[in-house]
Amino acid sequence: MQLHFFKYQGTGNDFIIADNRMNEYTGLTTQQIHHLCDRRFGIGADGLMLLNEKEGYDFEMKYYNADGKEGSMCGNGGRCITKFAYHLGIHRETYHFLASDGPHDAEIDFDGIVSLKMKDVDTIKRFHNDLILNTGSPHYIKLVNNVMDIDVYKKGHDIRFSREFADEGINVNFVEQTENSNKIIVRTYERGVEDETYSCGTGVTAAALVSYHNENGFNDIEVKTLGGTLSVEFDRTDDEKYINIWLCGPAEKVYEGNVEVK
Repeated sequence: MQLHFFKYQGTGNDFIIADNRMNEYTGLTTQQIHHLCDRRFGIGADGLMLLNEKEGYDFEMKYYNADGKEGSMCGNGGRCITKFAYHLGIHRETYHFLASDGPHDAEIDFDGIVSLKMKDVDTIKRFHNDLILNTGSPHYIKLVNNVMDIDVYKKGHDIRFSREFADEGINVNFVEQTENSNKIIVRTYERGVEDETYSCGTGVTAAALVSYHNENGFNDIEVKTLGGTLSVEFDRTDDEKYINIWLCGPAEKVYEGNVEVK
């Protein structure tokens, strides 16, 4: 099979994307996707996405982790596939698409920044001295000092494969809250990739929600990752719920090509 693919990245979180509106690539296997995402023997990416037709929506986002297995919601992936849809000629003031965790809206501004509306968050759980929440994917938040000195692979791997999380898996985020109350630094170990990634959209969102600077009302958090800067805007309600959550940042095409898939 010949795969015509596109490579996109959002703050260093990179993806293989294919236009699957004609169902050409629906039969890709777990092994084939894993091989395509391999950085030595394939194209190389943190994940693969198919843009599908979906009645009632502008498109459907089907996301696979780098291990080849179908994944949960990917925030940077959602922003990249929106920019991909634009480049395919699907032009909307507000995009409305379906992902694994339900419907999402997205917008592209005049500077090319893509803003993705995330699912509301009702619950943040405490786990020992850390926090757990789901922003479309499950996330473990550990507040640290000097996050750039952390061995993210080792510490993230230990938590990801600990007895409590080994079966379903969890993404692990190390978060440094700076002296500026609306700026944080985040590094993430991602399940499915099983390594640190340059950025994780749902992880950035989770980290921002627990770093609110206004108890009630509007918050705007700037998030620095290894791959660049994102922002998360949201409202925190008086009953400690998080609504109107938008993940905002760049999403860029890197290149396109063809590859034989065996």
